Amino acid sequence: MTGCVQSMKNSSSNRAIVQILNGEKPDRLPIWMMRQAGRYLPEYKATRAEAGGFLDLCYNPELAVEVTLQPIRRFGFDAAILFSDILVIPDALGLNVRFEEGRGPIVETVDASRIGKLSSENTLNHLAPVLETVARLREELPNETTLLGFCGAPWTVATYMIAGHGTPDQGPARQFAFADPVAFQKLMDVLVDASAAYLIAQLKAGADAVQIFDSWASVLDEEQFERWCIKPVAAIVQKVRAEIPGAKIIGFPKGVGAFYAGYATKTGVDMLGLDWTIPMGFARKLQETIPVQGNLDPNRLIAGGKALDEGIDLILENLASGPLVFNLGHGITPLTPIPHVEQMVARVRNFTG
Repeated sequence: MTGCVQSMKNSSSNRAIVQILNGEKPDRLPIWMMRQAGRYLPEYKATRAEAGGFLDLCYNPELAVEVTLQPIRRFGFDAAILFSDILVIPDALGLNVRFEEGRGPIVETVDASRIGKLSSENTLNHLAPVLETVARLREELPNETTLLGFCGAPWTVATYMIAGHGTPDQGPARQFAFADPVAFQKLMDVLVDASAAYLIAQLKAGADAVQIFDSWASVLDEEQFERWCIKPVAAIVQKVRAEIPGAKIIGFPKGVGAFYAGYATKTGVDMLGLDWTIPMGFARKLQETIPVQGNLDPNRLIAGGKALDEGIDLILENLASGPLVFNLGHGITPLTPIPHVEQMVARVRNFTG
């Protein structure tokens, strides 16, 4: 009897996002938010203060589980996404990573000689606390809630490793890739191996699906986008599925416009995250071949009121009839009022189509 109960607890058959990823039609339109565990929540701020530093929070399974669950308790989202950060990978590769208030992430930089010494062999040992968080979450989440793991795409992670921080156009990484493509390819190969191993471990620990964030994909031209965004993500997808056939993977190359179509077909991802700049006609065209996720402008969520309702309705009217996971077009910001999130959730939940 105990085994039967455990099997029912871990069954993903009634998780709406899993159903969409499996090509099924759920009985509700699922919703979650990127960065939904974050600084707009007072309970998150309290837990982060208890942890000490941001990376301390990422590597503390008890507290990381707590902050992951906070938005689920408040809003009843259909997915919980592992609380962590894309820069745990360079941290696991032996680089110094820190987060400074007001500046964001600061990463020890690499040059061609340092790249040749990088190895992904210790990645999973270093990230063992994060994997423990995944396992605990699957036990503690409501059965109907999809658990998402994630990593940063190699290109986006590499931009921080080259520049040491975020820059407006990621010029340092682009210049490095043009000037020394051999060394840059070695860096990407290391990141592909480390990221694939990390995602495989998350899926084995209990994640239902994983998302690959390519937040800086929009700065590349067509040839470079193919080389540094599409090919590395396709390699990750291939490696993950070689280990876990049928693994479900969401790709989010933010801001890439017309390049979304090629990304969807060439990487092999199961769902495509869209940013808010995508024309609805183009989004519907993409939706004919792949489920989509998104794509509300986070600033509408800050504004609330009519602007928020109109943005929600535009997405629902255009995309809700196809396979859609309602989400933002990027992460929620710290300035977002909680009542506006409640307004969004209620409007999506009440949509009847």
